[in-house]
This record gives sequence, structure tokens and C-alpha cells, in this order.
Amino acid sequence: MEAVDVYWSFRSPYSYLSTPDMLALQRDYRIKVNLRVVLPIALRSPDILFAEQSAKRARYIVLDWARRAEFLGLPHGWPSPDPVVQDRQTLQVARDQPYIYRLSALGVEAQRRGLGCEFAAEVARLIWGGVAGWDQGSLLSDAVARAGLNLGELEAAIAEGSQLTEIEANQRALEKAGHWGVPTFVFRDEPFFGQDRVDTLRWRLDQAGLAG
Repeated sequence: MEAVDVYWSFRSPYSYLSTPDMLALQRDYRIKVNLRVVLPIALRSPDILFAEQSAKRARYIVLDWARRAEFLGLPHGWPSPDPVVQDRQTLQVARDQPYIYRLSALGVEAQRRGLGCEFAAEVARLIWGGVAGWDQGSLLSDAVARAGLNLGELEAAIAEGSQLTEIEANQRALEKAGHWGVPTFVFRDEPFFGQDRVDTLRWRLDQAGLAG
């Protein structure tokens, strides 16, 4: 079966907005959609945060993703807590990151178990859907259960740490595919960057005769 790889981050609001499309691709085409988790750009390339245009870019993203979510009919709200601990004024990233590495490793393990897209969809909706304190109580475990997985089992699996090695490999593969941002969909070595390019990807899949 042919595949579409989706390079994706738990800190990216646009990655969240792409999750319904990821599930729809699996439903509508004879393909396997593989979740390829990468770390946020704030951790992969922190120097970009302090580039001349970074503050303007950040303000625009905060504006644009919310209206895009509204346009798509998706619940939205900036995460509390933020998956990346970062000063919103100085953009300085904290040394201690209790959320993003755990979430990323869990996403890799979910993909290994064949439910990466389902996991991403449920967990991203929890984080980015306006639920305050998404890390508290049973909220995360309930979201994981809706994806068909068990949080305790995933936690036990990520303890050995190989998932971070896979994340690094995903980041190298994203660069090799010719892009740096998320979400980036890659089909037959051709990248499609952004949630709003899925229609172009679907056109390409139709050309390939892969419609279900």
C-alpha cells in the first residue's frame, strides 16, 4: 500500500487543524497515512525565534490559526498549559520542558501501534480545543482511549527512549523532503506544506488512481 507521511508537531496549531484531513485521507484513499512527529521549530531551530520578523510572524499565526479554526468549524483556544514552556514576551524557551518531549514520544509510540493519526486527532483536539488544564486528571488518558489506545501502556513503552531517536530521524527526513515546517504531507517524495494544501494533495492522489 502506498503511503503519505505527515510531518507534524504537537505545538503547531496548523498541525491540529490538519487532523480531520489526515483521517479523511485514510478513509477516502487506498493509502496509509503515517504520523511523523517532529519537535517544534522552537526546539529544532531556536535561532529562528530571534530573527527580525519572528515577532510579526508569531502575531500573525495567533490571529490566523484561530480564524482558520473558526472557518473549519473546529474548537480552538491557545493551549493551557502550552506544550512548549516559553516566555511569550521574550520568546525564550525554558530549559525544562515537561510536556513536549512526552507528547512527542507518545505520538511516535501511537504510530508504531498503527493509530498515529487517531492519537494525533484526539490529543491535539484536547490541547488546542480550548480545554484548560488538558494535562490534569483523566483528560489525557480519556483522549488516548478515544483513539483506541491505553495511556499507561504507551507511557511504559516510551520509558526506554527509542522514540526520541525516531523523532530525530523524522526531522532529518523532513529536511530531505525539502521542507522545514509543519504540517508537511509527503507523497512519492513530493511535499505539500500546510493544512490548506491538502486539497492539492488529494488532486495528486486522484491522479495516481488511489481514490477509494
